Amino acid sequence: MISVYLKEINSFFSSLVGYIVVAIFLVLLGLIMWVFPDFSILEYNFASLNQLFIIAPLVFMFLIPAVTMRSFSEEYQAGTLDLLRTKPITENQIVLAKFFANLSLVLFALIPTLLYYYTVYELGSPRGNLDTGAIIGSYIGLILLAACFVAIGLFASSLSKNQIVAFLLAAFLCFFFYWAFFYLSKLPIFYGRVDDIIQKIGIDYHYESISRGLVDSRDIIYFITIIFTFLWACKVMITEFRVR
Repeated sequence: MISVYLKEINSFFSSLVGYIVVAIFLVLLGLIMWVFPDFSILEYNFASLNQLFIIAPLVFMFLIPAVTMRSFSEEYQAGTLDLLRTKPITENQIVLAKFFANLSLVLFALIPTLLYYYTVYELGSPRGNLDTGAIIGSYIGLILLAACFVAIGLFASSLSKNQIVAFLLAAFLCFFFYWAFFYLSKLPIFYGRVDDIIQKIGIDYHYESISRGLVDSRDIIYFITIIFTFLWACKVMITEFRVR
């Protein structure tokens, strides 16, 4: 399992694409948080990192599919998935190794954003005038969100040999499970009846809940359920590929 994990990490950083993806993520967040006037921290009269946690999910919808799209699609194309099965490793371990490898890559891209926290901490008046508890909760929510999107991306990659198709499908599924249920809850058939229940099915409801700084066990269970469901579906798909 460790060998597959390291293979995924090395594969990502052995190509220019890996560095470009991480660079685009950091540059885009930097521009939004410090340059664009509608979101720039410098335009606000209080120290906050709310912009980061509002924009990051939208950026993740494109960053994470770009990271995960090659996970199984490339294995299908190269015919190396069957080679992996000849090693003393189960399909569950293959899926988990790829999941943790891709999640590690996303977390690696998030590490430089801690510089934003330090900068805002220093710019606060008085110095350090930040709601650190809420920021920690928001980072926990962002990590759980990233884990959900990685699981969805792996599932999408297991559906097709074409990496572009895997990317588009993953981006669509991430968008659907993050925002679609919120908009569905506003339909007349649901609004005022079961709209709150419909909203709770979507990822954004639980992400926003944790981002307030309150880490609720119900939100944690929700994220774990989504992650487990898509990883299980991914395992089923690669098993079906072997049968075919």
